Amino acid sequence: MSQAGADEGGGAGGIGREKAQRPEEVTPEGKVLGKPSAASTIGPGWSKVGCPCCVSERVEPLVLVKLGEKVRPETKRWLIRLIGASQKDGGAALLAHPGEDASGDIIVVSAPRCTLLRATEELGLCRPYRNRDMEAFSYHDRDNFKDSDNMEVFLTLAERHYIVKYELDGLRAQRDLRVPGLSDSVTLHNRDNIWQKLGSAGVIMDTFPLHNPEQLKDLSEAWYSGNQLAQPLDSVNGYFGSSVAFYFSFLDFYTWSLLAPAILGLSITYFSGEVQKQMEESLSGSPVADADGDDSGPAVSGHMVQAVFSMLWSTVFMELWKRRSSSLSYRWGTLHLADRFAEPRPGFHGDLGVNPVTGRVEPLFPGWQRDLRMALVSLPVVGLFLGLVVLGMLCFYWGEAQVKQLHQDWDSLLSQSLVYVPSVLHIVYTNMLATVYKTVAQSLTEYENHREESAYEKHLTAKVLVFTFFNYFAVLFHIAFFKQDVPLLRKRLASLLIVTQLVNQVTEAVIPFLVDRFISAPHRAESEDDPQEDKFRKQSTLPTFPGLFGEYIELLVQFGYLSLFSCVYPLTAVLLLINNLTEIRSDAYKICKLFRKPFCPPVASMGVWQIAFEVLSFVSVVSNCWLLLLSPRLQELCREGGLSGTNILLLAVLVEHVLILVKVILSVLIPDEPDWIRKKREHIEFTSMEALKQQKLQSEE
Repeated sequence: MSQAGADEGGGAGGIGREKAQRPEEVTPEGKVLGKPSAASTIGPGWSKVGCPCCVSERVEPLVLVKLGEKVRPETKRWLIRLIGASQKDGGAALLAHPGEDASGDIIVVSAPRCTLLRATEELGLCRPYRNRDMEAFSYHDRDNFKDSDNMEVFLTLAERHYIVKYELDGLRAQRDLRVPGLSDSVTLHNRDNIWQKLGSAGVIMDTFPLHNPEQLKDLSEAWYSGNQLAQPLDSVNGYFGSSVAFYFSFLDFYTWSLLAPAILGLSITYFSGEVQKQMEESLSGSPVADADGDDSGPAVSGHMVQAVFSMLWSTVFMELWKRRSSSLSYRWGTLHLADRFAEPRPGFHGDLGVNPVTGRVEPLFPGWQRDLRMALVSLPVVGLFLGLVVLGMLCFYWGEAQVKQLHQDWDSLLSQSLVYVPSVLHIVYTNMLATVYKTVAQSLTEYENHREESAYEKHLTAKVLVFTFFNYFAVLFHIAFFKQDVPLLRKRLASLLIVTQLVNQVTEAVIPFLVDRFISAPHRAESEDDPQEDKFRKQSTLPTFPGLFGEYIELLVQFGYLSLFSCVYPLTAVLLLINNLTEIRSDAYKICKLFRKPFCPPVASMGVWQIAFEVLSFVSVVSNCWLLLLSPRLQELCREGGLSGTNILLLAVLVEHVLILVKVILSVLIPDEPDWIRKKREHIEFTSMEALKQQKLQSEE
């Protein structure tokens, strides 16, 4: 950027260039920070730093803040001072640059070394110590940590981005004050969340992390552009953060774990003539051939092997994933994330008071009011959507009956082609309902007014999981357990596997690619001679990354189809494997090319999603045992052995309990984390307690 003169925090100049001094500034509290010195100089246009160790000849632009069109210059200067002021004076202790035009609508934000290091300790991140072992980072012992003087090596780009957001979201007014350039109606009251209040007032329109083009190009070439099969997970973690890296690691692990059930399914289909007939029936809609008097349910041989294997495979898969997850968590420094009483999340509101736990002045909201809102508003609305799921299921059955009758009357190619219409329409209906429900669930969870971000995410995920399970599996369970129509179940599962995967690929990859290629990309075309500010602005034209919620839901539904019902359709794993091999690359392409770079908090695992997969693994025992019980051939064999219907049911319950016991034994025999990870974790906890003791002793002295 070319240098242009400006006053107070509004000076301009090149982003990320050599040192230059700054005039004295005033904090949001009205305190003069003092004249600049050699210890507080940094690149031209950037707000000054407060300590010598943070001085740098190069400042890395991390986050872009886009202001409203009608924001006045004095408001922008005040905001720059707020961002750059020390935390004890109510600021964020970050670096701010006004852009090429002091009165323009952007602010570029970076972070000095000390702010990054203090946030690293607050977040509970682990970093390599001088002996190269991972240790929980301590700011007081910072010089003994490897590369702690080089932030671009010490912290990943994603972690530096998130720390900037973490500090901006934590800005709270220390007293009632009026924002310069705004009307009196926009007043910050004591302990108000400043960033949220300014967003509501239209001052801050957007805040997003900036892409690093060189790193993004290298990551793209190593991730989805070439022919390599392995994913560069460490590079994904470094650029997009551990939450994104854990998703792609799980997707990769899950995809390759599908090889075993896929090979088994192909073998059963190839060597079993009856299964081949069933596959033809599920695809054509014609009745199953029954010349030899065979049943239309699962065969004792192949299907029983598939059912037992699915139950055991799901358990082994989840236990091995937990071990892999703990290893990745240690490698990425998130094994010991701090459990602390954090500041309330930005969307939390209530009457100002003293928190009885932390002693801090903050908004308070009675728990009984939250419980009342959940009971009187959230539960009825969720129940309403579950009722809409049931309504869709009834319409599906009605349409299925009409099409079946039509096919019997006409017996033509046209009527046969209509067999799948009810299933396709119902799939489209459930997908549309899921999209609407997600928006409603977010509004309900926001209305419940949870204090912590973790509580908000937990309740939102719980709402979506309940609906998802009901929306995607209700029809299948009803067909299996109440109608006891295995051919219809097989046909419905085939429809879901084929149609849903095609719809997902089109909506998630093809349409976004076409929109970006022919509509959005021409407007973002840039050359090397373009000013840096213009390149930053063009990133704002990309749509916001929708998050990983939908991706996890898709994998959860896949896992449910495989673990719950694959014994009636052995090719389930084959279709999922083919889909996921393309899903890895399409998801990688989307996050790299089609969306803005997201803020990603450091995480130690998949969180509540891991629990959801384990629950489905447990339910798979009941589902598969019941499907085997429906087999007329199995019932015939039991009757030939002198077993009555009641005894058959009792035998199925016994087998179910035995398999559950086997699953429990497997989960106990396979530890959730390797022994060396357990020792490392305990060592980190011990050294953290010792460091805390030393800090207390030093403070007492």
